[in-house]
Amino acid sequence: MENKKVGLLILGISFLIVIIILIFNQALRKIVNTSCGMLDHLNCPMYDTITQQTYLALAVVGILLVFGIFLMISKPAEKIVVRKIKENKIVRKLDTSELKPEEKQVLGLIKENKAVFQAELIEKTGYGKAKMTRIIDRLEGKGFVERKRRGLTNVVVLKS
Repeated sequence: MENKKVGLLILGISFLIVIIILIFNQALRKIVNTSCGMLDHLNCPMYDTITQQTYLALAVVGILLVFGIFLMISKPAEKIVVRKIKENKIVRKLDTSELKPEEKQVLGLIKENKAVFQAELIEKTGYGKAKMTRIIDRLEGKGFVERKRRGLTNVVVLKS
């Protein structure tokens, strides 16, 4: 709920409580008058307790009223709007015309899987470790792939 609505609700409840306190106070005074009516009204201790209880109850209601008014005049909390921004992935066309046939073959394997262990590329192509390292170095230099270290091996990832 908004602060103003809560403040109005608290003010309404406070006024109801004040009415209930006044009705209760009147009923207590009637009871005290009947029991202390025959005695001296000034010496009856019940009158003092009724007054004290009434003031205490009205003080509590006063605090509620102040709180309700404070809520009504205070600014509502600012709304924080969080939006997700869609990333527009730019699909760039890979110009493979300048690549050597073995580079095209390795790039094709990487495109199929998005990410491949370097050892897996060596198995699939049959090239040696040194030759595969050189091929990946050239592809990395041209911006086609990216090599990420994972433990004792590399993962070759297609650059987006």
